[in-house]
Amino acid sequence: MFAMDTWPRQKVLSLASDRASIAAAVALAGTRAWRDVGTDSKGLWGCCAGGAGQFYETVVALGSSPAYACSCPSRKVPCKHALALLLQWSDGLIPNSEPPHFAAAWLSARVSRKGQPEPARAERHGELADPAAAAKRAAARAERVAGGLDELDQWLCDQIRGGLAGLDRAGYAHFDTMAARMIDAQAPGVAGMLRSIPAEFASVGWPSRILEQLGALHLLIQAHRRLAELPADLAATVRGRIGYSVSKSEVLAMPGVLDHWFAVGMVDTADYRLDTRRVWLYGADSSRWAVIMSYAPPGGPLDDTVLAGYVLHARLHFYPGSGQFRALVGEQTSATAGRTMPPAESFTDVRTRFAQLIAADPWAARMPAVINAAPVPSPGPWRMRAASGECCEIIDLPEEPWPLLARSGGEPIEVFGEWSARGFRPLSLLGMDAIEPFSTAVVAQAA
Repeated sequence: MFAMDTWPRQKVLSLASDRASIAAAVALAGTRAWRDVGTDSKGLWGCCAGGAGQFYETVVALGSSPAYACSCPSRKVPCKHALALLLQWSDGLIPNSEPPHFAAAWLSARVSRKGQPEPARAERHGELADPAAAAKRAAARAERVAGGLDELDQWLCDQIRGGLAGLDRAGYAHFDTMAARMIDAQAPGVAGMLRSIPAEFASVGWPSRILEQLGALHLLIQAHRRLAELPADLAATVRGRIGYSVSKSEVLAMPGVLDHWFAVGMVDTADYRLDTRRVWLYGADSSRWAVIMSYAPPGGPLDDTVLAGYVLHARLHFYPGSGQFRALVGEQTSATAGRTMPPAESFTDVRTRFAQLIAADPWAARMPAVINAAPVPSPGPWRMRAASGECCEIIDLPEEPWPLLARSGGEPIEVFGEWSARGFRPLSLLGMDAIEPFSTAVVAQAA
């Protein structure tokens, strides 16, 4: 029996509408929740165990424009079940077989519709073929999210009522259990916020910082309850923080910003079951900051289309929401080595801008910034000191930034990085000429 050549994992992951879909699909592909999986020259199929003993029937039509069908209530195209099925196929875990009735009927129906006019085949572009059914699914999800957030609100009250003094002894499992409940409630953004909290236990003064994060979760719950009353931008921000998805096609359909975008810095992080890359860009004409995000399973390749030091002449399309930096690359003409330096700001200006960001998006964790300051070694955390004498703490570096000190010679130097409530994470050195070139080497590289 003929079977189509499998796709690499990176191609499969590129089909996902958002990061939450990737994380859910990677986790689901490695479980034993599947039965009756198979493939032939036309597609893939399988049944995945859901809640209350039900099974979701999933089918993927292969080809240059893949299509998906799943009996789950998700509005995402493709849903996590379709992505997980594709990941198993990519890994060579799907056997050749004859399709069961549900898969054969759907695949045959698609073949018979190929002769119809283009508007009749809306599924090729992820459009909603049945608006009434889509509205029903959206209402069901909103109700499910609201129920999960009500549980979380009660859990938060229990943490405060019991006190934070012994919370560190509860460990990660205490938070991970509630995070798993948020995944069930289709609120993956909230789950991510919960899973990030235990990292605070490793540093001095953790009770105050954890209290802030618990308060931020409570604020998010209250904002979701009043979603219809919020301004459009803030409502979009709340939905994004909760984990409601916005498809790539929707973002790319929004007006873009055409500019020469300089990739000023880049950072790779290992999150829960997912590696993440942030590439920060600065628009030479618009003076606007943007970040391009890419994701991969642990050990998988991250997108290297744009790296630190590149200039991208392109139209960027920003995700909806107040204070939003995240964007997708649309129409572009080039991606070459080059630079257009963003201006440095005083510590006062950076703090003012961060306060404005928090006012627009109270759940924002970081923002891009260029400061003119000198690194100051110390037995504890290093600091950046401006000519005015103001200081901020250097955070989240894997090693001490001796290369940064060597480059500065003890004098203020222009450094790009991520500013947060905890301090400044240096990412790049912004040289102004050939003698002081642009560099991302702010810490010593391991031998």
